[in-house]
Amino acid sequence: MSKITEIVVPQLAESLVSATVDKWLKQPGDKVEMYEPICELLTEKVNAELPSTVSGTLVKILVGSGETVPVGAAVCLIETEEAETAPSLSPSQALSHDAAASSVAAVQSANPDDAPMRGRFSPAVQQLAAEHGVKLADVPGTGLGGRITRKDVLAYVAAGRHKGGAAAPASAALDTSIPVRSSGIHLSETPRIPKIEIEGAAIPGRGETFIDVTPIRSAIARNMRQSVSEIPHAWTMIEVDVTNLVVLRNKLKDEFMKREGINLTYLSFLLKAVVNAIKDFPIINSTWAVDKIIVKRDINISLAVGTEDSVLTPVIKNADHKNIAGLAKEIDELARKTREGKLTLSDMNGGTFTVNNTGSFGSILSYPIINYPQAAILTFESIVKRPVVINDMIAVRSMANLCLSLDHRILDGVICGRFLQRVKDNLESFNQESKLY
Repeated sequence: MSKITEIVVPQLAESLVSATVDKWLKQPGDKVEMYEPICELLTEKVNAELPSTVSGTLVKILVGSGETVPVGAAVCLIETEEAETAPSLSPSQALSHDAAASSVAAVQSANPDDAPMRGRFSPAVQQLAAEHGVKLADVPGTGLGGRITRKDVLAYVAAGRHKGGAAAPASAALDTSIPVRSSGIHLSETPRIPKIEIEGAAIPGRGETFIDVTPIRSAIARNMRQSVSEIPHAWTMIEVDVTNLVVLRNKLKDEFMKREGINLTYLSFLLKAVVNAIKDFPIINSTWAVDKIIVKRDINISLAVGTEDSVLTPVIKNADHKNIAGLAKEIDELARKTREGKLTLSDMNGGTFTVNNTGSFGSILSYPIINYPQAAILTFESIVKRPVVINDMIAVRSMANLCLSLDHRILDGVICGRFLQRVKDNLESFNQESKLY
């Protein structure tokens, strides 16, 4: 006996109330597996694929391409067998855990009678399993009713039992691929660009065209307008001698590429210098709340990533807990996910301070707009050789500008000047003895 199941738009994030169906990946009559993407959704923050929460046959599409629907609205109907057990994950959880879908199906099909909870996994367990390439069907569960806990997965990984027959995690597979050249966080490669419909392009003699505004572009416009209208911007700049840093990077970059398979960019050194400066001046890591200033304990660095049609700000969480090599890996991972259009809402949320590598496309001076509601944003400009006076002698040095925009409700010139000076000192303190790990 069959039944009809509605697939609805999940609550992707607390602030999102609607999504636009960009493209259908399945058509009526197509077979659909559990967790298989059925359509692409455009939201104000990221673009995502909507996975099916059941296995069956797509019988009807309720929302056409280009239509915007509220969260919770049904977008299609799937015919399933009555005996099928629905998964415990919500649609929004399924979006983040496609990698563990095969493990879920395997365990649920082999669910023993004496372990009624074994086939149910928390999102944290599924994410942990995906990260380590663990098949949950092979992990013994010690939780209630045979349920697998995070501790079970970690113990399984620590014992090395996942290395035998488990597939390598996605991150490990990427490390062995051919490295992609990157000039920093700005992308010189062709990024994944959503298709933009241009009205009137085919009309002869037409002197103008019309481009539909995507949800992401609309969100950028709204946030930038809110930033400049609510935040009293001030701006300051400092010059940094990065000659020793250039020598250090040139010394280490080839070995780092051989060891890690990724490019060692100047941005990773900059982030380390910025994070250490924020530790000394925590007020920089704050937001305005009308009657109080909220100073964030976690240092989560947002990276301004420019593509051809938008600017995204994925986040390195707890950047103060990472060394230079760890920051380089995070930068490369976020750049790769941006190129491939695979950023998740988790990648975009929680930023407390923004860094932008405008120098990667040749800029030597810029006035950045603050990433609302943060208190400041820093740009790292292009490294150029300049004649500099040192001890009354002229020398050719590698120099760069650091530009800081600040919220003058929270920050003043003195504190920001000292912060920039500390970033400068940290950058200029790198030498050939500095360690990446």
